[in-house]
This record gives sequence, C-alpha cells and structure tokens, in this order.
Amino acid sequence: MAIRVYKRTSAGRRNASVNDNAEVTKFTPEHSLLVPKPKSGGRNHSGKITSRGIGGGVKYMLRLIDFKRKDRDGIAGVISGIEYDPSRTSHIALVKYADGVKRYIIAPLGLKDGQTIECSRTGPIEPTPGNLMQLKYIPTGLDVHCVELVPGRGAQMCRSAGTYAKLTNKEGKYATLVLPSGETRMVPLECTAIIGQVGNGDHRLRMLGKAGLARLMGRRPITRGVAKSHHAHPLGGGSGRSKGNRPLCGPTGVHSKGGNTRNRKKFSSKLILRRRVSKRYGQKK
Repeated sequence: MAIRVYKRTSAGRRNASVNDNAEVTKFTPEHSLLVPKPKSGGRNHSGKITSRGIGGGVKYMLRLIDFKRKDRDGIAGVISGIEYDPSRTSHIALVKYADGVKRYIIAPLGLKDGQTIECSRTGPIEPTPGNLMQLKYIPTGLDVHCVELVPGRGAQMCRSAGTYAKLTNKEGKYATLVLPSGETRMVPLECTAIIGQVGNGDHRLRMLGKAGLARLMGRRPITRGVAKSHHAHPLGGGSGRSKGNRPLCGPTGVHSKGGNTRNRKKFSSKLILRRRVSKRYGQKK
C-alpha cells in the first residue's frame, strides 16, 4: 500500500500520483455480484439539474456489497481475494462461505487471502479483523468500522478508506464511539460493527494532477459564483468582481461554508455527546 509519484514528463504528469493498490490480489470481479450503474447527470425525473458538477465519467459496473450479513450468522467464510472497486475509495474482499454463497465485504486493514472470517449476533467470537459482532460483545478500546446506526439497517458509518471508530465505553443500552470527524456519539448496543480499520488508507494521498482525470471520475467543472451573471447567482453581476458583502453561497442562496448541515430536531441528536468541529471556522456543526 503506497503512492507512486509520476515523473514530470508532461504538464498533466507534473503533480500526479497513483495508488499502486498493493493490497489487491484478485483482478477480475465476480460477475454474479455485478449490476449496471445508471447515470443521471445530476438531473431529476423532470430533467432539471438538482446536483451540480455531475456528468460524464467512465462506465463501470457496481459491486454489490453485503453491509448487513444478516443471514451469515454461524457460517464461516474464506477470503478468496482482495479487489479494486471503482465506485468507492476502499478495497473490497470476496468471501466464499461454507454453503457456497459468495459475497463482497469492505476489506479491513490486514485482511489476507485464505483468512477465515465469522459473523455472530448471539454471542462473542474472536475479535479479529473482518469479524462482525454486536457492539455489546466487542471489547472496549478496539477499532471498528462499518457501524450500524439502527439495528438491522446495515452499516452506515466508517465505510471509506482508512476510517475507523474507537469503541470507548458501554453503559446501559448504548455504546460510546469516537468517530473520525472528532464527534462522540452513542449507538445502541444491538447495532453491529466489524472489527478493525478499513484498508487502503493511502488513498487520500493520491493527486489527480490534471482536470481530465476528474472528468473520467464524473466530476464536471463548476464556475465560480462571482464570475456569473446577476440572474444566475447571488454573487454574480456588477461592473467588477465583488461578492456584495454577503457570505459565500450556492446558486439558490444556501450558505456553502460554515453553516449547519444537520437538522438538530432529529431524534438521534440527543445521542451526540460531542459534536464535530469545523476545521475552517472552528464552529460546531
């Protein structure tokens, strides 16, 4: 797992680097676990753009990831290989269970081919990377990923490359987790999590180096608001470049930096013990 820096042979290579994907051991996907990925271009059912900056991109098939492993309790599985997934930052692992069923899971750090993993919701098992248990059976102090927020809903937190949550305490009906953002929150003990940290942690160090690679990933360029006309953006128009003494915002006037991104009236807000802090403005979200 390392980053390889390109030689400066051209303008596009000057600042570019690539992940060598040293963890990958299997280079062809399991065809029974592939589904087509539809493209929307950021448009809704009526053809209007509701998400700016989406368009183009290379065609690829989605890999079906088993985030619940609900019917795998008590069935041992063997890792058949670690694969690259074009639709996510982390690598994925193909698991072949004793009953012949094949599933994809998020590949934790240190997972090897031929390793056996287990899943148990009824009791404790060995806390090795890749094993899934309810939080009430996981010893405190361990790193976990693919954490559920609601029992039975499937993994929702800590699924991207290199992330993990620290299980610090268990009291009453809830477990306390410290998330990668710095947020500390309580999660019901019946929720499941996978032991270990997500692999491919060097993904964040990669530099694309040129705009063409961003277009291949489906990211279109976005025009600055101050460069637009007055009828196209709240910051646009005028004889010169000026934002008109107002905070940065999007085309609809919603604040783009430093504003709250969470509805504090949610039921789960009472489960947040310490909110994450914005690195830019030092404000709690």
